[in-house]
Amino acid sequence: MISRFWTVLIALGLPLLGALAWTWAPDVPVDALKARWAAPPSHFVSLQGMQVHVRDEGPRDDPNPLVLIHGTSASLHTWDGWVAALNPHRRVIRMDLPGFGLTGPAPDGDYSMARYTGFITDLLDLLNIDQAVLAGNSLGGGIAWQTALTHPKRVSQLVLVDATGYPLQPQSMPIGFRLAQISWLAPLTQNILPRSMIEASVRNVYGQPEKVSPALVDRYHDLTLREGNRASLVQRFQYRSSDAALAGQISKLRLPTLILWGSEDRLIPPEHGQSFQRDITDSQLQVFEGLGHVPHEEDPEATVQAVKRFLSLPP
Repeated sequence: MISRFWTVLIALGLPLLGALAWTWAPDVPVDALKARWAAPPSHFVSLQGMQVHVRDEGPRDDPNPLVLIHGTSASLHTWDGWVAALNPHRRVIRMDLPGFGLTGPAPDGDYSMARYTGFITDLLDLLNIDQAVLAGNSLGGGIAWQTALTHPKRVSQLVLVDATGYPLQPQSMPIGFRLAQISWLAPLTQNILPRSMIEASVRNVYGQPEKVSPALVDRYHDLTLREGNRASLVQRFQYRSSDAALAGQISKLRLPTLILWGSEDRLIPPEHGQSFQRDITDSQLQVFEGLGHVPHEEDPEATVQAVKRFLSLPP
């Protein structure tokens, strides 16, 4: 009887141990990732106790630069397609937010919206920028409109791309986000990261999942492994209810705003884009058929044309 017990235990345990070994993925030091993900024009600036990953491109004499703010678990690379089209005409600045990309964790673990808006204005101060156009996707869109609301003199125009703002009721959520909200799983999820889970999460937010390439999955996988990022994601999700409480402030915005949305966004459905258009007086909405939660990344050529028209740039 005892020998049979051990036989069953081994039969169950060995495959489990094998699976853990196959997917075991401890944190990776930032210096090990820089060669691949921080090639020029990347540089790092000291801000709020962090070494912030920044790219600053385009005409240096632009009096009203464009600042691009990525979403949850993304990085400044998500804007590559837009930057290539915009930097011949405008100065374009993008960064990895605290808790994500190569910037990594905030020293105090504060990922509140107030902290993020303070981060953006501190970065503008560091770069000697008085006023800018803020464009943001998802969390980055929420940071953009909150910055415009709390520091109206610093923001001339807004571009909101599938932005957060209203209480979130997703039709579908990436598996990585779902697991990050289960606090008791943290000791496991912070040391295990199957590449297949990253691929499934990225495909989940694309309207056309076949566009998700191995190189794209590599990027998301590598930067999620950056030391401290997985723990930061768990901490960031603790602010969801306080973010939702800010929705009533959106109607106070008084500046030209372009709202872009993917028709197939199942994380923040297109109805939220319609709500932004309703609540922001000087706003316009464009919905892109067939695209998902990150339309600027999924089809940069189509989406950047709307931005060019909004900014009165040549097509």
